[in-house]
Amino acid sequence: MREILEDLEAGRLLSDPDPVRRAQLQSKIQLPKRFYREVSVDKRDSAFAVLLDGKPVRTPGRAVLALLGRAAALLVADEFAAQTSEINPLTMPVMRLANSVVDGVANDPGPVADEIARFAGTDLLFYRAENPVGLVERQANAWNPVIDWASEALGERFVLGQGVMHVAQPPASLAAVNRHIGQRSEPFRLASMHVITTLTGSALLALAVEAGAIDPETAWGAAHVDEDWQAEFWGADAEAKKRRDYRKADFDGAVALLKALDQG
Repeated sequence: MREILEDLEAGRLLSDPDPVRRAQLQSKIQLPKRFYREVSVDKRDSAFAVLLDGKPVRTPGRAVLALLGRAAALLVADEFAAQTSEINPLTMPVMRLANSVVDGVANDPGPVADEIARFAGTDLLFYRAENPVGLVERQANAWNPVIDWASEALGERFVLGQGVMHVAQPPASLAAVNRHIGQRSEPFRLASMHVITTLTGSALLALAVEAGAIDPETAWGAAHVDEDWQAEFWGADAEAKKRRDYRKADFDGAVALLKALDQG
């Protein structure tokens, strides 16, 4: 199992940017057999470790996989419990996210926070279509409420543009985003927000989901307004749907971890 996780974290199973291709690569390797019968969690100091037959799960970096709060640890435990005859790490998004936190983000959260902030400089929600009218209206309906929330929550305004030309945001607005992210520096929370940001292309959507200002399903739909519009007119592409489904699983895992962290 550890060898599979090491390959996963090293990028040997996740090296292709296409999630469908990643799944194809992963399908060619031999997955480890499920070797445990019981999955549980146990409090270790201020965190909760995930146990397989009473022994703690270890990350690829050989650290004990422990999460903040029982609810968060149970998410990973449930993923292990859901494995059948084989253990497939690609079906365990919370475990993979937790591994990245324990082995990396916890030691140096700065780059993760910085990348979220960088997304805010070219946020998806700032760039609007010029036409057709239907798409313009759909973008406005999905994105304007998030912009309005962010402006009120951060106390700053944002500049919208049309097309793909870069729109510079006011420095004060970007500074406000940085401060907001800085107040959420706990590694598991920060990493979850980062996953949502990269999957949606929007730091503002991630901030709104984390704050409970927008329903996660609504946020996911908002991130795919353009894609859904195209599919309605030109038809859905099977491969595109697979890629979206893989991304959605990781999105759902990050959202579930955020909710669990709030439960303690």
